[in-house]
Amino acid sequence: MIRAVAPSGSNVSRLKVLEQLDVELKKGNDRAALSLVRDLQGKPGGLRCFGAARQVPQRLYTLDELKLNGINTSSFLSPVDATLGSIERNLQFAAVLGGFSAWVVFGFTQLQVLFISLGLLFLWSLDLVSFNGGVSNLLLDTIGHTSSQKYHDRVIHHEAGHFLIAFLLGVLPKDYTLTSLEALRKTGSLNVQAGTSFVDFEFLEEVSMKKRILQMLDKFSCIALAGVATEYLLYGYAEGGLADINQLDNLLKRLGFTQKKADSQVRWAVLNTILILRRHRGVISKLVKAMAEGRSVGLCISTIEDCIDDVDI
Repeated sequence: MIRAVAPSGSNVSRLKVLEQLDVELKKGNDRAALSLVRDLQGKPGGLRCFGAARQVPQRLYTLDELKLNGINTSSFLSPVDATLGSIERNLQFAAVLGGFSAWVVFGFTQLQVLFISLGLLFLWSLDLVSFNGGVSNLLLDTIGHTSSQKYHDRVIHHEAGHFLIAFLLGVLPKDYTLTSLEALRKTGSLNVQAGTSFVDFEFLEEVSMKKRILQMLDKFSCIALAGVATEYLLYGYAEGGLADINQLDNLLKRLGFTQKKADSQVRWAVLNTILILRRHRGVISKLVKAMAEGRSVGLCISTIEDCIDDVDI
């Protein structure tokens, strides 16, 4: 349920803290930023929603139980990016057609065509080896955002899903980018794609020290699947998020999960994430607008807080 909130002294105070949060995050002071949020957590006029999401019990859920909740995992856990795939095929066709046209117009010899082809193959291989396909991904993503409104909207909804689920489960979002070009400008690296990052030092410390990590693992399982879940709720299927699913799968393997235990973890996370997102469809819309406008992490958090009633968290 979306509610209108009139400005108040407490909201102004919260905004001041969130402004300081943005400063600390930009400086890379993750511990200080998390401390600011936790100081406001659950306090009147503070952050009511941080870590306050109602969740389903952690247990083994069957595929039939997921279906009873309207979740078809075959449309959820095997995303294929049809938009970028189509753009890539069109570019390949255009390259072949352009090469043939150049051969006819400029009268290239077969040897010259061979050398040009080898040169292009070398550049493609160099990108794949040196930048992990970063140049190709940058080109495809930029064309996708420019030529396809659906692709553009889907990416923003995907990242808004990550952001919202993280915040509601008590994990602080640190930054987000919506395009590969934006990620390149921020990081200076072609190996970084669009996405949402989080203050995750606690989880990383627990993993490295082999401490009990079940609670944090539950949170990050849901966060990893949140983008895919948001697309699924919006379109009935997901195209993006394969890297998120693979990352979660690799993490569970590193932690020594059996296949049965990993399946149980993923099914619970799918159900928990979908049910939370369903309660907050309107919040996602507001958050998408804020992120599309390039609002700071603090202002995005303020948007969430202003949109959710206590009883709906």
